[in-house]
Amino acid sequence: MELSNIEPQIIWKNFSKLNAVPRPSKKEEKVIAFIKGFGEDLGLETTVDEVGNVIIKKPATAGMENRKSIVLQSHLDMVCQKNNDVNFDFETEGIKMEIDGDWVKAKGTTLGADNGLGVATIMSILESSDIPHPALEALFTIDEETGMTGALGLKPGQLTGQILLNLDTEEDDEIDIGCAGGVDVTITQNYAAAAPKGQIVRLEVKGLQGGHSGMDIHKGFGNANIILGRLLYTGLENQNIELVSIDSGGLRNAIPREGVALISVRNAQEFIENVTVLKKDILEEFATVEPGIQINIENSTSSDKAISEADSKKVILTLKALHNGVYRMSPDVADLVEASNNVARVELKGGELKILNLTRSSVDSSKYSVAEQLKSVAELAGMNVEFSGSYPGWKPKPGSEIVQLMEKLYIEKFTEKPHVVACHAGLECGIIGANYPEMEMVSFGPTIRGAHSPDEKANIPSTQKFWSFLKDILANIPQK
Repeated sequence: MELSNIEPQIIWKNFSKLNAVPRPSKKEEKVIAFIKGFGEDLGLETTVDEVGNVIIKKPATAGMENRKSIVLQSHLDMVCQKNNDVNFDFETEGIKMEIDGDWVKAKGTTLGADNGLGVATIMSILESSDIPHPALEALFTIDEETGMTGALGLKPGQLTGQILLNLDTEEDDEIDIGCAGGVDVTITQNYAAAAPKGQIVRLEVKGLQGGHSGMDIHKGFGNANIILGRLLYTGLENQNIELVSIDSGGLRNAIPREGVALISVRNAQEFIENVTVLKKDILEEFATVEPGIQINIENSTSSDKAISEADSKKVILTLKALHNGVYRMSPDVADLVEASNNVARVELKGGELKILNLTRSSVDSSKYSVAEQLKSVAELAGMNVEFSGSYPGWKPKPGSEIVQLMEKLYIEKFTEKPHVVACHAGLECGIIGANYPEMEMVSFGPTIRGAHSPDEKANIPSTQKFWSFLKDILANIPQK
């Protein structure tokens, strides 16, 4: 079945058009031009600010002029992840989609439903002629996934809306009213490298689920970087190791799914036998939550140089010591992760080491407590640490007028209560709210599974539900 034949047709049509445009984070030139052209072709006031955010304004429909004005907001960029056996260039190709029962997914890559379905929904409202709504400002931000620089660059006074509806939540029965902030922690060091002295062994971890490093961090999924660190640490018990290279993980906001390390050891067979014992334990540990996990440990060859045994030990001990996963649960909100860290990317090549982390928390002090713990571990090993890209959390306001309206409408429409929650993802609402403190904000959206991984998929019936709910919200926005 063609996407254009499923309901709501207007959303899937616009999602298909959007997904034909390459839109990796920090490389959004093509999608900025696409959205700018979309607004201009509709004859609507369209501007692009100095950082690349696109703002399109649409007047209220007849009879809605006295209602509070609305900002509809989603981000243009997408997480670009693919399976190793898929040949795909996110900078030049459009996403290849297919329908699988009640789900839309991509062929071996991320789908871009995060946040492409939100973008497509806003496009659908903008081009509609029969949907009642107050005065609208459509805000399409850039670079949400790798720094939130679009939201950070949005200046005071660019928006006049009184209520912001962020369409970037992934459970259709949730109304999000708060989120975590974050900070990037980057660990680096350069080591002298020389020809390896021993036999080369290749360690590979693959087949993990991956997922969103905020929303999925509490689910116990395997982290390829951490598993590689465990294997290397166990190898240290029996013989010294020279690290040749590590290529593991990817983006900061994605739980690492696969990784490879090349090492040099005195006795490859002994190393493989010893580490295989731990391999069996790890496979048993993750049998339920990671049924696809594979760990390969085998003899190999390499012409690359290795760092010394002493430096290799420092790197391995650091990987073993870095905190990964949930750091603290919220004492105030049931089942909410307060603070966490994702050891996202480990790269060692030619003696140059880089370890990327994303630390999240809804409380600024605990965010920096986690980041400082990572810094302490790395500096004890003689490494350099940099904090960057810090952004604030979004403090919940459960009593706001828009939250109460949406709760009431949801109960009337779906005969059940929605879950009014705060989330551990990094939504842009906290950043935007810093410059627009009087603006009421809510985040919601259709059900999406596997965001930030090639397993990402969007639920078709949920998208229908979300579209119907949004139209009712716009029609019932209170008076000014």
